[in-house]
Order: sequence, then C-alpha cells, then structure tokens
Amino acid sequence: MKIFYDENMPFAKEFFGDINGENTQLIPFNGRELNAQQVKNADVLLVRSITQVNEELLSENSQLKFVGTATIGVDHIDQNYLAKRNIAFSSAPGCNAISVAEYVISSLVVLAERYLIDIFSLTVGIVGAGNTGTRLSEKLTALGIKHLLCDPILAEKKATNEDIRQYVSLEEVLACDVISLHVPITTQGDHPTYHLLNQARLSALSSDQILINACRGEVIDNQALLSLKRAGHGVKLVLDTWENEPNILYPLIEHAEIASAHIAGYSLEGKARGSEMLYQALCQQLNIELTKCLSQFLPESAINKLEINQPFDEIVLNQLVKMVYDVRRDDAIFRQQVLNHGFDHVRKTYPARREFSSIKISMVGQTECDVPHQLGFKKSKAIVNDKREGHGTEI
Repeated sequence: MKIFYDENMPFAKEFFGDINGENTQLIPFNGRELNAQQVKNADVLLVRSITQVNEELLSENSQLKFVGTATIGVDHIDQNYLAKRNIAFSSAPGCNAISVAEYVISSLVVLAERYLIDIFSLTVGIVGAGNTGTRLSEKLTALGIKHLLCDPILAEKKATNEDIRQYVSLEEVLACDVISLHVPITTQGDHPTYHLLNQARLSALSSDQILINACRGEVIDNQALLSLKRAGHGVKLVLDTWENEPNILYPLIEHAEIASAHIAGYSLEGKARGSEMLYQALCQQLNIELTKCLSQFLPESAINKLEINQPFDEIVLNQLVKMVYDVRRDDAIFRQQVLNHGFDHVRKTYPARREFSSIKISMVGQTECDVPHQLGFKKSKAIVNDKREGHGTEI
C-alpha cells in the first residue's frame, strides 16, 4: 500500500508507517507542488489545506481508495468527484479548533496590553459557532468575557437538535468591540461567506473595534479593507488568513496590528490531532484495529508545570498566556520573512508551538479559582512541603 502524505503532517510516520504491515510504503510530498504524475500510483492520499484534490490531480490515478485532509476546512476537496469514483473521504473536523481559539486569546491579551484595554470589559462577537467558534466561546466563558454568537445555519437547525445556545444577527455581532471570524468559505446557499465583510460592512465599523480573521482570507474583501485603512480608518486588524494565498495583498500587512501566515491552527497538538483523526478513519476504512494514539508521541513541553500564588487577574492572564504562546513572535517572523522568502516558506518553517494544555498549573492558596483549568491548562496537584528539607508530597 502506497500512502502519499503532506510532508508537514506531524507524526505521519508514527501513525501510518506500519498500518498495513510490511506492505506499507510512505511517500512525503510538498503540498503546494503536488501534481497528477506524482500521485498516479497512490492508494491513499493524505493532504492539508494547500492541496487541491480534484479531477485534474487524480487524472492519472486509477487505484486510489482513500483521501484524507488533516484539516477542518474541506473547500480544497472536490467531494463530488471523489464520490463518483467511489473514493472514501475523511476530514479532521475540530482538530485545530483549540489552537485557533488560543491564537485569538493571545491576540486579545497582546492588544489589551498595547492599548491599555480592560480585556474583561470587552464584548466579543463570534461569527461562526462550529468547532472553532465553540472552543473560543468556552475560553471566553472561562474568563468571564461577554460574547455573542452569530451562525444563521446553526440557528435554523436549533429546533431540531439539542443546541441551547442563543444566536444573534450579523449586524449585532458586527457592533461588538471585537469581531472574530470562524466560518468556512462558501459562495452558494442562503448564507454565503465569500466577502461576507464587503466594502459596505467594513466601512460601517468603528475605529475602536478589533477585527480578527483566522478562518479563510476570502471572508473579507482584502482590497476594500486596504482602501479603508489607507483612508485612515482606525479599526485594529488581526489577520492570519488572506485572500489569494500564497499571493497575498502585501501592502495590507503594514496596516495590521498582528499579521501571520495562516498558522492560527498550527500548534503541535492541533496539527497532530489531524494526523490522528485520519489514522482512525483509515483504520476504520481498512477494518484494522486501532493501536496508536496521540499521547504516545507528544513530547513534554519545555515548561510543563507552574504554580500561581496570587489571585487570578488580568496581569496573571497576560503572563500565563504569553508564556505558552505569544502571538507577537509569529507576527515578527511573518514581517521579517514573508517579503524575501514568501508566504509558504513562513508556514513550512513555522517553529514549534504548544497549546495551554501542555502545562500543568496549581493554584497555591487559590483553591477556589479554577479559571486557568477552564481556560485549557491542565490541573496540577499542589506540592506541600514537609519539615524535612527537600521533601514534598503531592496532594
């Protein structure tokens, strides 16, 4: 069995190297450069979001049995074509949702410090209440930050499922202090998201608002946004995704408070969950027993345990978030490298990043405060020292 996989999928060798015993052959590829000739002998194709899987790519392959994308989004996959050829397909919904939510939290922490904003006084409007929007909602709830959800598709389905959340209109969300976008890119149907924020909606924003795009670049009309900023509009921008990646609108970068190369979901855990979910799906397809899980492969974080010995407040939140993930690092890397080396180079060479869950925290003397753990940090038992020097017991 020949398994072709994107070279940027973490732990691919560990998960798939012997999935079919000695008959397994793993072939890595560059996701942006993959062509029909390369994959003509593939039995399994595992991609990420930069690879368009369609009739053109698979035109020379007659033996493909399974396609998987280690991503939430599936707009790069021609699922109708795969179905016509009876090729099984699986994605990884929710794999990097936590990572994206933590990118947003880090961005808010950084901007709150930069502009002396009380982060707990903000109202955040979340556009899209799927996996990522839900994870962000949970973290904002843990922090006690007011937020509103807009998702007309889920709102319409609410009567037929157990969703008890309240949804508001797009206009209400666009009036919030912070607007965070978490929708797929769609051009059809009653609620298309392509250029959801068009010139008219962008012009209606106030200079005090913060606009965050960590879903798909085409959700915002980038040219209209650039024109707005060049005209002196003060809206604060956090842009992780851009129109026409990798050939983005470079002049827009200088107008962003935080800019990055579509890496909001690029935590080690987020990317690796995608690999794990495709492993599970392929095992099911092949009727093979699951023998591996992500916890077997994830390394310990360099800093993996902390004690907090003061009340949890905005200062502690600032220090804690930035200790794990300071989005300013990614902003600096992007600005330094993207012009000379290109958008894809920044993504491909992205340095390791961990999620909040990689650190255990104990609240010394603050046993009633569970905010860090609700935010995603693991709970660590407190260390109580006995009278003998150098000895301690976990409780």
